[in-house]
Amino acid sequence: MVVRTLRRADVNDQFSSAILDALSEAVVVVDGDGRIHYANLSAEQFFGVGRARLVGHPLAEFVPEDSPLFSLLEQVLATGGAVAENGVTLSSPRIGNRFCGLRLSPIVESDGLVAVSLTEQSIARSIDRQMSNRSAARSVSALAAMLAHEVKNPLSGIRGAAQLLEQSVPDSERELTNLICEETDRIVALVDRMEAFADGRPIERGALNIHQVLNHVRRIAANGFGKSVRFIETYDPSLPDVFGDRDQLIQVFLNLVKNACEVPGDGEREIELSTAYKHGLRLAVPGQQARVNLPLVVSVRDNGRGVSDEIRAHLFDAFVTNKPTGTGLGLALVAKIINDHGGAIEYDSEPGRTIFRVMLPLQSPTHP
Repeated sequence: MVVRTLRRADVNDQFSSAILDALSEAVVVVDGDGRIHYANLSAEQFFGVGRARLVGHPLAEFVPEDSPLFSLLEQVLATGGAVAENGVTLSSPRIGNRFCGLRLSPIVESDGLVAVSLTEQSIARSIDRQMSNRSAARSVSALAAMLAHEVKNPLSGIRGAAQLLEQSVPDSERELTNLICEETDRIVALVDRMEAFADGRPIERGALNIHQVLNHVRRIAANGFGKSVRFIETYDPSLPDVFGDRDQLIQVFLNLVKNACEVPGDGEREIELSTAYKHGLRLAVPGQQARVNLPLVVSVRDNGRGVSDEIRAHLFDAFVTNKPTGTGLGLALVAKIINDHGGAIEYDSEPGRTIFRVMLPLQSPTHP
């Protein structure tokens, strides 16, 4: 009976560990001195180090001691009750800026051990942003369809009339007819760019190696608008295929990289392209009832001055830009393409560090 009981305990321990590793929340167990006694798989991903590097080390090595997390820990140890707090920002050079929900609970009969659960709430914010981006994309699509029909035809007539006038006016006045032609051509070009939003045809998606897409984008940038920029590639070589349209995804990341290159900055400019596999985000694909996982995360980080405060809330809206010669359609088109792929896009920005994260679905097993 003793042997059987030990084996059952071992099985229970393994099962409990497997359950904790399956959670998307980072979970660590700390003592009254803040030393870590246990960390699950998500905690490894959250802190960016292996379990062996976490267990036995003070939590203060990974989170600053003036963080609200430690005051909550003191409260749990003093009262013996669980506490929870949302909207807490944890900042350190190791983990960056993380917007989290915290849950701390004392472990019964454990001599002062406390379970700490950290849930990144940027996922919730990304869903909110994604809904706004989808709304903006639909608005631009309707506007583009209207402009294509109501504006381009009259412009053709205006340009034709200007060309006829050019034949009968003196040379001194032909500058005006040329101006009319140039301005109508400029408006037609703008409407042509907007027509991309009105294209309602289903996209042709298939299995894609996203690293091949990113390498293509980097080569274009490095031989053109990004000649003076240092590119850093941080790729997960085990990443599975993306389910998407190659040309459209090239357009997405080319727009993001071009914007990153054009943002003003100080010192040597650098752009990091990175990929990762993360759990925890599910969104509905347009036109389908099923919800899909979006675990493939592609990030574009730059060290420019960041997104200005006046356009942050409307960054993905059409005609929103702070570039003197920009049209404000690039990021709106990015939002539409990601929306059509059933994905999500979010960003975080501060001086010296702006990062856009594109979350995409896996290659579907039902679409070989």
